[in-house]
Amino acid sequence: MPVLALRARDLGADVGTAAVVVAMLGIGMLVTSLPAGALVARIGERRALVGAGLLDAVAMTLAATSSSVVALAGAVLLSGMAWTVFLIARQGFLIDAVPVRWRARAMSLLGGSFRIGVLVGPLLGAALITQWGIPGVFWLAAALALASAALGGIVPDLGGEVRARARAEGHLSVLSVVRTHRRTLATLGVAVVILGASRSLRASLLPLWADHVGLSASVTSLIFAFAAALDVAFMWPGGWLMDVRGRMVVAVPVVASMGLGCLLLPLTSTAAGVTAVMALIAVGNGLGSGIVMTLGADTAPVAGRAQYLGAWRLCGDVGNSGGPLLVSAVAAVAPLATACVVVGGLVLAGTGWVGVWTRRLDLAGR
Repeated sequence: MPVLALRARDLGADVGTAAVVVAMLGIGMLVTSLPAGALVARIGERRALVGAGLLDAVAMTLAATSSSVVALAGAVLLSGMAWTVFLIARQGFLIDAVPVRWRARAMSLLGGSFRIGVLVGPLLGAALITQWGIPGVFWLAAALALASAALGGIVPDLGGEVRARARAEGHLSVLSVVRTHRRTLATLGVAVVILGASRSLRASLLPLWADHVGLSASVTSLIFAFAAALDVAFMWPGGWLMDVRGRMVVAVPVVASMGLGCLLLPLTSTAAGVTAVMALIAVGNGLGSGIVMTLGADTAPVAGRAQYLGAWRLCGDVGNSGGPLLVSAVAAVAPLATACVVVGGLVLAGTGWVGVWTRRLDLAGR
């Protein structure tokens, strides 16, 4: 993640184009969200996990061997498609596997497992970059995607009976599920859009700012590793807070920390300054480990669950793709510092919406 924009820059992309390449990950997720929900409903979580791992291995191989910005963007798009299938499958599996009273802690640990990867990945990446350059990072990602597919093949298939019943009665269409739950998607779903947009900025805006102030790729990777360590440290407290105190007390800090971090970023010009901003963002992000999955699990129906989770992912993916695209649009017409301020202000403005609707969910659950 931290070197994706830098890989695009190495292939000749300007700052705005590099941000678009990063955004292709979110776009791939965006266009696949609804079809992925329907796919998981039919083939089950276990097969979906295996297929997603194999597809991502192909995407990372293409990213490692690409010789143009267009080819790299295509590989990133494919990776985003695989990632959406994986996200929906792992969330559905955990809903079945864990009691409701431990849901937020379980989802936090699931989100935290990704953060552990984000911690270890840049550390390995920094070492690989010094030996084989940035493409070495993508070869590592391809190997780990294959390992993910192998592990996915050994998990139990918990949804077999539900799928058999759905086949007998007829699968619900994605459109019918969306219509039934349109009010939830239009309120809490918009909150998830805001959460997704704020989180996606870290993978696009911060590496570009690090490059802007002259930090090397290996230093940038190490800064991300430090931030990932903070993410991991705060994931369990965040899950406990959600289970005990409700979802709002975690959702608001996630968005607020990113907005404040964007506003502070133009004031930094050294590795220490960028690291301090990353630390602020990482604390909020760590507390919110699993928040989107938890909110989705709280509101998901029994019938048509995978289809609903696909629509839920779409909300998050709109945010994931919208954040980097917004950075790209502003950076194309104004200095990068201006992009930081504009984006930070918009994120802070969205904090109120997130607080209102997650609070209502907390009250409804009591």
